[in-house]
Amino acid sequence: QCLLSGSWRSDTGCRMVVSFLSKDGSFSGSYLPGPAAGGSEILTSPLEGTQQDAGLVPQPTFSFTVHWQLRETARTTAFLGQCYVGTNGEETLHALWLLREAANSPDEDWKATR
Repeated sequence: QCLLSGSWRSDTGCRMVVSFLSKDGSFSGSYLPGPAAGGSEILTSPLEGTQQDAGLVPQPTFSFTVHWQLRETARTTAFLGQCYVGTNGEETLHALWLLREAANSPDEDWKATR
């Protein structure tokens, strides 16, 4: 059974800590990007999300958003993925992400999403 509570580390050194997981599947915690994200300008940032009922689905899907704590710009990233349990019982998360930076005008909108 996959439960998101606890600490997770990505292949690139990012760290997600889910500190609260409610019975309805909502969760909150913090996210810290790894060295590949560049510089010390990015601080530990809050995350909030939801997971399918792991009692009904053994390998649930999940989603969460991170509102980055940055000094000079506003960014939000949405993650969407699934938790898998391997034959050895190890839990692994697979996720896609979409990052949005604040644009100064509609003309700059095209470069605000990665």
